[in-house]
Amino acid sequence: MNLSGESIRQWLAFYKLTPADIILVYDDMDIEKGTIKVRKTGGPGSHNGMKSVVHELACTDFARIRVGIGKKEEQDGIDFVIGPLSEEEYTSLKPGIEKAAEAVEAILELGIDHAMNQYN
Repeated sequence: MNLSGESIRQWLAFYKLTPADIILVYDDMDIEKGTIKVRKTGGPGSHNGMKSVVHELACTDFARIRVGIGKKEEQDGIDFVIGPLSEEEYTSLKPGIEKAAEAVEAILELGIDHAMNQYN
């Protein structure tokens, strides 16, 4: 994940697409579980995967959906993100996953501005 920008850059080149043609969906510890944030541009924040994407694409102009996963204060961030999920943890994340899927559909059907108004 931390080097995901490399594969995204290659994928865009192969399909002759631009960053404006993509929608990235990713986890965000700084957002409450079950919620999402839809943006059409912006920096990578503290997310290493997004830092890689921004670096490799040399731009921040692409749609993104940040899916809140919260963070357990007593747990290391890396362990929290890549560790296994209990059934209870998955259940608490599922509403955000479902909202993110709906937001992708809204972006494709009605545009990013509509999706931002609907989900933010």
